[in-house]
Amino acid sequence: MTPIINRIPEYAALEVDGASGGASSTPAASSTSTPTAGSAPASEPTPTPEPTPTLSEETEAAAEHEAGDVPMEYQSALRKAYSYEENMDMSKMGIYGQLVSEYGEQFSPEAAQYAIDNMTDVDWNANALAKAKSYQEMMDMSPSAIYDQLVSEYGEEFTPDQAQYAIDNLSQ
Repeated sequence: MTPIINRIPEYAALEVDGASGGASSTPAASSTSTPTAGSAPASEPTPTPEPTPTLSEETEAAAEHEAGDVPMEYQSALRKAYSYEENMDMSKMGIYGQLVSEYGEQFSPEAAQYAIDNMTDVDWNANALAKAKSYQEMMDMSPSAIYDQLVSEYGEEFTPDQAQYAIDNLSQ
């Protein structure tokens, strides 16, 4: 199997140590030439090539994810987290709690944290507003009571800023 570093185009030219699998910053082929007898010496020395950058943490994480190296439990937790977010307009803390709960999904804390950390395209303010509208329309709650429900550790567990956004954007 080709090492991950060789599957990423900008790093494909790197040499890979056979024993350690680590990347070397030396290009695989060198194009420097030495002067031959009879040729005029160069007026300036040949510059040393810049070292090739190593994989950043983000690139490593992306490569791992693309290579399928993310454990199945983590992938399942992420899919379940998106399901809770899309269908129930839950907060980050609410989703995390549901994922790790012994009465809920029973994922490991690490898998649940992976899921929360990788829900990068979620508008948490929109979720708080949707939840607030539900409380307003279905339960006839006051804005103050809705705010308390949104931030309560026994309620929705949105952040105070997310709850305030929801209250500020409720129809009066």
